[in-house]
Amino acid sequence: MSFVENYFNEVVEIAKQIFVNKVEEAVNVLKTTRDICEGRVFVLGVGGSAGNASHMVNDLRKLCGIEAYCPTDNVPELTARTNDEGFDTVFEEYLRISKFSNKDTIFVLSVGGGDEERNVSVGLIKAIKYAKQKEGTVISIVGRNNGYAATHSDTTIFVPAVEPTRITPHSEAFQAVIWHCIISHPDLQINKTKW
Repeated sequence: MSFVENYFNEVVEIAKQIFVNKVEEAVNVLKTTRDICEGRVFVLGVGGSAGNASHMVNDLRKLCGIEAYCPTDNVPELTARTNDEGFDTVFEEYLRISKFSNKDTIFVLSVGGGDEERNVSVGLIKAIKYAKQKEGTVISIVGRNNGYAATHSDTTIFVPAVEPTRITPHSEAFQAVIWHCIISHPDLQINKTKW
């Protein structure tokens, strides 16, 4: 089999292994955040996941009528905070200035989900800790089931690692597949897509 055939076979296998009950759970959390709590959703990611976070916020706002924000969209604030305070606190401070509360949800998109011991994705870890301190809700889509986000989220959607050498591309690709499923769910989507 060619590389391309193998890659797409892996995609099929991952899709078969996604825990759909966790995706439904995320839909319910977002619906509660919007309809009952009248809260907001903050989508957090770094690297490729930051690009996905930006796109997801657009869909949450435009198609689902959810007040949503992506801290990495505000490049001047992001870089000013990184310059003055270090990158590790940029998400936590964004949540603090936004007066994040128990009505709100953070949605973490991450391959590894953060690792305190290895000092990886510390900004996401601090944001999760802050959200928990404020009694907010945490949802994550991750490619490792033993990272900080996976073990500290209220709802974790795990992208199975069917091929260990391709955890990053599959995790980031499935972030998009999963959030598009979520925003298309009839319990959330209130505005039609153009096509």
